Amino acid sequence: MSDDHRLRADYRAFRRITTRWMDNDSYGHVNNVVYYSYFDTAVNGYLIEAAGTDIRTLPAIGIVAETSCRFLAELSFPEPVDAGLVLEKLGNSSVIYRIGLFSAARESAAALGRFVHVYVDRVSRQVVPVPQLIRAALEPLKSR
Repeated sequence: MSDDHRLRADYRAFRRITTRWMDNDSYGHVNNVVYYSYFDTAVNGYLIEAAGTDIRTLPAIGIVAETSCRFLAELSFPEPVDAGLVLEKLGNSSVIYRIGLFSAARESAAALGRFVHVYVDRVSRQVVPVPQLIRAALEPLKSR
């Protein structure tokens, strides 16, 4: 993963995530595994809001095929986290998101994430094209 997208200005949309007491580990900062939960929350929360529907009920659903994270600075409860979203790639059946996690007070990312959704039929789990409703919802996330 490159070090692109380190600044808030590199992202097209933001979702506020409230940290929880249980997110911190014994070292006093958000545990690394929780960052992946923040990625999932940011992407799916954005899709639900932007598509105006419960995406779990669509005939095609996004399954997480790959995630990665580069940690740059600590996050800690009780500070809120702003998750920035931008598209890396919108393919025929997959979407690659770049995600930046920001302390509410900083312009530089505390973590950089990559999150890949592959769309499958909700019943058969066969790969299908990204639904038009989702494509339309993703339009504002395209890079400038």
